[in-house]
Amino acid sequence: MTSPRRAAGCGIAAITAVVLAIILVIAIVAWALSAFAPAIVPRNLQPVPEDVPPAVAEAPPLIDVHGPGRTSDQLAQWAQPIADATYIDPQAVRAYGNAELIARDAWPECNLAWNTLAGIGWVETRHGTYTGRTWDQGKLDDEGLAEPPIIGVPLDGSPGFAHIPDTDNGEWDGDSEYDRAMGPMQFIPESWRRYGRDANGDNDPDPQQIDDAALTAANLLCADGRDLSTPEGWRDAVFAYNQSNDYLLKVRDAAGAYAMGQPAVR
Repeated sequence: MTSPRRAAGCGIAAITAVVLAIILVIAIVAWALSAFAPAIVPRNLQPVPEDVPPAVAEAPPLIDVHGPGRTSDQLAQWAQPIADATYIDPQAVRAYGNAELIARDAWPECNLAWNTLAGIGWVETRHGTYTGRTWDQGKLDDEGLAEPPIIGVPLDGSPGFAHIPDTDNGEWDGDSEYDRAMGPMQFIPESWRRYGRDANGDNDPDPQQIDDAALTAANLLCADGRDLSTPEGWRDAVFAYNQSNDYLLKVRDAAGAYAMGQPAVR
């Protein structure tokens, strides 16, 4: 005959196990919510207009973009509240603002706004944080470098991918057989060789460094005398980056959200 005391004890153990399991699930969910807070928007967002080009975000203050060193650091005070509101890494906001100011100086007819660069940065790599692994997000280190470095899949002509044989002998993307997209703004070596620019003052354009990548993206967008203040110019610029209507709409929506001071969610 089973002891009543023993039977009661097993019941308590089972209940305890269930409670502990529930606590563990709650803890995991809480950790996930904390870890992915930038992707989980904890407030009501306003609808984003479908205007092309998207609205222009608050412009960065004028700084000396010809000064020594990492000129984007001069935008720290401007960038921080924008970063807090949009969940963009502050270094990325500074890089986009710095690129806007350099573009305004170098290509004044382009009328490039930093939030268009941010829209592209969001779609491409979530501003340098994408790794392809849900539970292991990347980051920008203190020098603005993607950590770990972001290297795309080999462009070997597989279904859904272009066929681009190696053009850099693996110098930038580590692949001597096929080209791969690189860095926060996802340039292939051939495009980086053509448009790559130094923006952090070390005289070494690096596709993994957010300041350099943002300015290089500005260079590509503004090429061929485009005026991004017009619908045609903005569309042509984004299509020069990626010839896809779905891509254009995602960039438009992200850029529009940033102009409103809220996160991109699409």
